[in-house]
Amino acid sequence: MTATREAADEAVEATGAASLWRRVDRGDALRTAFVAVCTLITALGLTWPAAPAVAVLGLVIGCWPILTEAVEDVRHRRMSMELSMLIAIVAAALIGEWTTALLIATFVLAAEILEDLSMDRGRDALTDLMTFLPETVQIRTGDGAAEIPLVDVRVGQVVLVAPGGRVPVDGVVVAGSSTLDQSRITGESLPVDVGPGADVYAGSINQVGAVEVSAVRVGEDSSYGRIVEAVRHAQASEPPVQRLADRLAAWLVYLALGGAALTFLVTRDLTATISVVVVAGACGVAAGTPLAVLASIARVARSGAFVKDGAHLEALSAVDTVVFDKTGTLTMGDPAVVGVRSADGLSEAELLRLAAAVEQYSEHPLGRAIVADARARGLTPPAAADFIYRPGLGVAAVVEGVAVVAGATGLVPDAPTGLFDGVATAVHIGVDGRHAGTILLADPVRPSARAAVAELHRRGLRTVMITGDQEGPARAVAVQLGIREVRAGLLPEDKLAAVDAERAAGHRLAMVGDGVNDAPALARADVGIAMGSGTDIARESADVVLISSDLADLVHTVHVARRARRIVLANFAGTIAVDLVGCSPPSASSARWRLRWCTSAARRRSFSTRRG
Repeated sequence: MTATREAADEAVEATGAASLWRRVDRGDALRTAFVAVCTLITALGLTWPAAPAVAVLGLVIGCWPILTEAVEDVRHRRMSMELSMLIAIVAAALIGEWTTALLIATFVLAAEILEDLSMDRGRDALTDLMTFLPETVQIRTGDGAAEIPLVDVRVGQVVLVAPGGRVPVDGVVVAGSSTLDQSRITGESLPVDVGPGADVYAGSINQVGAVEVSAVRVGEDSSYGRIVEAVRHAQASEPPVQRLADRLAAWLVYLALGGAALTFLVTRDLTATISVVVVAGACGVAAGTPLAVLASIARVARSGAFVKDGAHLEALSAVDTVVFDKTGTLTMGDPAVVGVRSADGLSEAELLRLAAAVEQYSEHPLGRAIVADARARGLTPPAAADFIYRPGLGVAAVVEGVAVVAGATGLVPDAPTGLFDGVATAVHIGVDGRHAGTILLADPVRPSARAAVAELHRRGLRTVMITGDQEGPARAVAVQLGIREVRAGLLPEDKLAAVDAERAAGHRLAMVGDGVNDAPALARADVGIAMGSGTDIARESADVVLISSDLADLVHTVHVARRARRIVLANFAGTIAVDLVGCSPPSASSARWRLRWCTSAARRRSFSTRRG
């Protein structure tokens, strides 16, 4: 675990260092530097009496992007940081405080660069989704087989799926037997054996034998096509996230305008009135908020999580419900031996040794898990002869002169049934035609899951499990982890509907998942969180990636997000306190003193935020 964490840290730091400056717009950087130089020249009076000309040039160049964003905000009748700061800049310029106006513009431009550094610009889950399935497929024809583009496949045609291939359509197996990994689509934690008459889903991975599938649903109508459409719809309908800084800036603007109106009523001094607007500007919030968010993103990156977007870190600080997928998220996603039941006088070690001997030639995931467990216990599987794979049933071989079979009850008719009530998968072992024991396999819970769920509960967060797996395994995992709300047997569109229902009920959701079938829900949730060990599509759809796949990093990320929010709000309270002091001098004739005092106070607020 330590090595994994160190590798994750190195990967995060290397990625961040390599991409940081690439994400800074060179035009924005040059504009900010130019305005900063104009501010310095004006403040030192180096070009006086031509200082106003330098100041106007700096304001025209510096305020253009601020003006365009502010105009857009006015059109949509919303208050934003850009609009609030533009009001302060114009107010300062009206009374000839060029240095103050330029300094505020520099603050805003620098804050925009910091904001850009905390924003994700590279997410494209739809591209990965649409390139997952093969571009061409083999179909059965009257005189053999032919290769055609996937988009040309029609309902009723028979598609050939080779071992290791991806099922391209929803359909019914008409020939052949195999084992499919359907976890990406249905959330099934263990591989599914299929044969003639079995339903299969597009996006499943064929693991062992070759099968022929009669197409029932193709293209956008298939299960995989519906996932693509659900992700597209979720991304298109996602409302823009309102920045915390914009909400705080609105309150400061209302305070400034109210204070200005009161000042004018009392003093009838236009200069003093405008100076109040400048003093109450949101310089501290403009610079402090993106600094706090950027610092928080860096902090969680060092602990093994990658936050793509500063706005979603803010959203994470306000969630009240964490929704988990099960397979590959709360569990490891791969089968493991959870029990060995010997019979016929054999010891558990001997039963496991014989089973590993016959399974060591198998490509089945359950067989590989048995072999791995035997070797982990220090057992050496003996050589086997006359190996036979029987699709849908199991494997058989001769081991040390005895016939050994491993698989379903079809191979071992006298094997017991109903073990673990479907929570675990049973692989029965037969020796010379008699039942010798049963090995139970299941998808084990992640080591960090129990503590993570308990800590989320301690912090007042509600937890829910939504999974495509069956009710029995889902309930068993939920009981182990202390999750009370479970919804099992859900297809991807059902998961998306569950997320929509939670949001409609007023909950703010973080969705944690790892598979293709989680992508629509990850895109629709207030904050999507993907496991680093999950699919590329899940990682691309999410806003946060737990690189080390350690759920303890989820708890830490929530903690840092909440702490960042507290820092921003504390900075906002400090800004109001500074503004109230700065806006209430002994007399109206101290307007210029107030402007200079506010400028230095804004710098102090920004510095204190960086330290926090």
